[in-house]
Amino acid sequence: MNWRIAEAKQRFSKLIHSVTKEPQLIYNRNELVAVVVEAEMFEDFLTWRKQREKFSLADAFKELRQIAAEEDYILEIPSRQDRAGSP
Repeated sequence: MNWRIAEAKQRFSKLIHSVTKEPQLIYNRNELVAVVVEAEMFEDFLTWRKQREKFSLADAFKELRQIAAEEDYILEIPSRQDRAGSP
């Protein structure tokens, strides 16, 4: 459900109870300014964000090397060649 800020303040209890059905969107002058969600959904989001921030490109390559080693796979990388026009 969509709420205006003033309405959300006046009917705060209903806003909180409505969260169990779906996230509640709060608008100020037709601009979305906040979303109220269940605590469990927010916890899931925080876990997802923390995992996403931790995983870097270096981590991805490390995982790829580990998988290749476990599968006894040798990744053949062709030798570098300069492109035409390069010094």
